[in-house]
Amino acid sequence: MAAHLSYGRVNLNVLREAVRRELREFLDKCAGSKAIVWDEYLTGPFGLIAQYSLLKEHEVEKMFTLKGSRLPAADVKNIIFFVRPRLELMDIIAENVLSEDRRSPARDFHILFVPRRSLLCEQRLKDQGVLGSFIHREEYSLDLIPFDGDLLSMESESAFKECYLENDQTSLYHAAKGLMTLQALYGTIPQIFGKGECARQVANMMIRMKREFTGSQNSVFPVFDTLLLLDRNVDLLTPLATQLTYEGLIDEIYGIQNSYVKLPPEKFTPKKQGESGKDLPTEAKKLQLNSAEELYAEIRDKNFNAVGSVLSKKAKIISAAFEERHNAKTVGEIKQFVSQLPHMQAARGSLANHTSIAELIKDITTSEDFFDKLTVEQEFMSGIDTDKVNNYIEDCIAQKHPLIKILRLVCLQSVCNSGLKQKVLDYYKREILQTYGYEHMLTLNNLEQAGLLKPQAGSRNNYPTIRKTLRLWMDDVNEQNPNDISYVYSGYAPLSVRLAQLLARPGWRSIEEVLKMLPGPHFEERQQLPAGLQKKRQQGENRVTLVFFLGGVTYAEIAALRFLSQMEDGGTEYVIATTKLMNGTSWIESLMEKPF
Repeated sequence: MAAHLSYGRVNLNVLREAVRRELREFLDKCAGSKAIVWDEYLTGPFGLIAQYSLLKEHEVEKMFTLKGSRLPAADVKNIIFFVRPRLELMDIIAENVLSEDRRSPARDFHILFVPRRSLLCEQRLKDQGVLGSFIHREEYSLDLIPFDGDLLSMESESAFKECYLENDQTSLYHAAKGLMTLQALYGTIPQIFGKGECARQVANMMIRMKREFTGSQNSVFPVFDTLLLLDRNVDLLTPLATQLTYEGLIDEIYGIQNSYVKLPPEKFTPKKQGESGKDLPTEAKKLQLNSAEELYAEIRDKNFNAVGSVLSKKAKIISAAFEERHNAKTVGEIKQFVSQLPHMQAARGSLANHTSIAELIKDITTSEDFFDKLTVEQEFMSGIDTDKVNNYIEDCIAQKHPLIKILRLVCLQSVCNSGLKQKVLDYYKREILQTYGYEHMLTLNNLEQAGLLKPQAGSRNNYPTIRKTLRLWMDDVNEQNPNDISYVYSGYAPLSVRLAQLLARPGWRSIEEVLKMLPGPHFEERQQLPAGLQKKRQQGENRVTLVFFLGGVTYAEIAALRFLSQMEDGGTEYVIATTKLMNGTSWIESLMEKPF
């Protein structure tokens, strides 16, 4: 059991167990010894639901990464391909199957598509002449993967691009399917609210799917009170800004992949006296980050400026606990101290790791360049000088800073100004193409299509109205003991989370005018519950809202929603679901066209 998944109001272990059961059933269909050939992208998400020990119990003896030419030798009866439905992967699989050595004992081939079977892919296998080689061709609907006690993700890296650039609704269909699975396990969600075009489509798909399954009445008592579907393009601003929570900064600087982070190793090796640094390890330090670790659960959502004091307090508590050993006189006291030792040593190890990570981050956040960039971001978000060419951005281009950094800043300026004046936009584009190469014209075009970098339509800039009405900029932010969600960006309150907060209290009717300024429709649907399943709320019991971000969510937004869940008088607890956990860099990267 993954204990940390059951800490919250909604026990996400139920979902994890359901997905594991489906995996076991498929493995048992392929009788005998097995080797799994992995589509590399799937290994991370799968690691969150099934460790190698589970696969081993079902006779999986070998695991390989999917790559061209022949499969490595393995004395097994079954070869199972775990793949996403992508045409280019089908070509590699066909190559593997065709290069199978005819002289060796015949092996049975199977293919498991994650999350859906695809007719196009099967046709490609047929064209290559290998479709008949597969005994089992099935799909494994791994739509929503539990990452933490209040967090689910589809980990679909191209969802935003598919929805907003290619008009491809595949990931929306998977989102709707994932929500139907959740409702089967946790009961029908009585109220659905949404904002945005994609949100409307997902809600429509859910209603249609529910109609198609009218025969089977859901008799599970509802755990969720409300579902809020939010399009990423309703709030394009938030991911572009630099996140300032502890977890957000780890992701901004090192990138968190499937709850793991790889860090430079030198900070994690205890240096012995008189040793030179030449024997330092070169292998990156890999750490898992989730709420199973007590200290991480406490500091992950704090503003980075508040983390240092927590770590030093913890250090004092731990060293005091170790000092206790001198006071243990009787056998009983010594025994008690020894029984607490493993927990204390784990706490000390955890503290050492997070102190090292905090030092690594501090080296960056105290640099002059980080401060300059943050200053420009905060000026844009508070509405200062958004309508003219920015000197800092000009200097960065002239010094050829990383292109993604430039694009994030220029897009941020564009979003905070409801688009740039044509001459400002043309100037930026010209400078970027002349400095970084004309092949990036396609990328600039994608950013324009996504609404991130565009000319101002009409002469009105709506951002100041939106900023004031939704209180997106707070001057007096308290980073140590926050009283508002704006602490996650040291002043800027994420628009998406503000919408969730206002929906809970006093309701969206109070911001009708601003909602009309944001892209896409806003709507409300009610789903009928069978008699006897209506919820009677106990005195003081909080509502549970599932917020689903279509197109991706950042760790800072997750921190802001957790902050709202913990508020004394909040009245609502949030569970977060998304198509992808992301930051501004990975988001812009997903929209960049690879130069040929």
